[in-house]
Amino acid sequence: MSTRNGVKASRDLVLDELRAGQRFVLATHEHPDGDALGSLAAMQHVLDAMGKDAVSYMCAVELPVPYEYRFLELPKLVTSVPADVEDRTVVFLDCGNVDRNPVDQFKNAARILNIDHHHDNTRFGTVDHVVADASCTAEVIWDLMAGLGVELTQPIAEALYVGLVTDTGRFMYENTGAAAHVMASELIGAGIDVHAIYRRLYEGVPYGKLELLARGLSAVERYDGGLLTVTHLTREDYAVTGAEESFSEGVVDHLRAVQGTAVAGLVRDLLSDDAATRRKVSLRATDDRVDVSRIARAQGGGGHRRAAGFSTDLEFPELVAFLRAELAEQL
Repeated sequence: MSTRNGVKASRDLVLDELRAGQRFVLATHEHPDGDALGSLAAMQHVLDAMGKDAVSYMCAVELPVPYEYRFLELPKLVTSVPADVEDRTVVFLDCGNVDRNPVDQFKNAARILNIDHHHDNTRFGTVDHVVADASCTAEVIWDLMAGLGVELTQPIAEALYVGLVTDTGRFMYENTGAAAHVMASELIGAGIDVHAIYRRLYEGVPYGKLELLARGLSAVERYDGGLLTVTHLTREDYAVTGAEESFSEGVVDHLRAVQGTAVAGLVRDLLSDDAATRRKVSLRATDDRVDVSRIARAQGGGGHRRAAGFSTDLEFPELVAFLRAELAEQL
């Protein structure tokens, strides 16, 4: 079966599941980004419009969501796993690996719908609908919504646009295909205020975020003739600046823009993790020969060829050595 036929078959299967099912719980990955949150909100609205009994789950430690996403409507959001979870269909959104959601009750559910766009998705669902050439998971949901015959309302359009604009890097990343622009046109036609969403996502920056960026840029190190450009944000950096954990978003993109960089890396201490040594690594590639999702998978993470990440207990010098070795192997 070709990839194209395989996606069509999985689309039909997931549409059947969404039509036939009556009770759902929606979930996404830990530390959710714009695509995860936008997809979660949009799918909740879609299922509500279909008259389904559906709730969206997020762990309490993830709340409040990063400041730039707080304008999103997240209806029927719960922070406790529903008591009847075994009788519900669990819908994972934008989650390439089931271990990126720590709730064991979800992993053991009788029916799991796995809706995603990551090429390295581990296909852990009862039904896996993974569209690797989609720009974002929000684009997959936009397509499913059309198949379900659900009207595109402004709250749905706004949620989908957040997923689209953030995961395509404001339509600048290589994953931005023709469908992404068609989708954007349709969402704008539904009445969203593009400028207002842009301001909420990218302006009104808290001063602590600017201070954190300054500390990150002042700690940049380059290796192997500049092929690897990396920085480290420590717990002290967050404490001194008063920054929230999510304020590190975007730091790695400054590094990837540096001339001669093949891979940019941001290593940040995880404040929300009980283990003081736990760190999250965000990777970006600019060289076509490098697949950073392959590097991330070696540490239990994943993502895209150009953007990926993982969590680890490795110390910063060990991480640098690991990244240099992985980069040398691919180049």
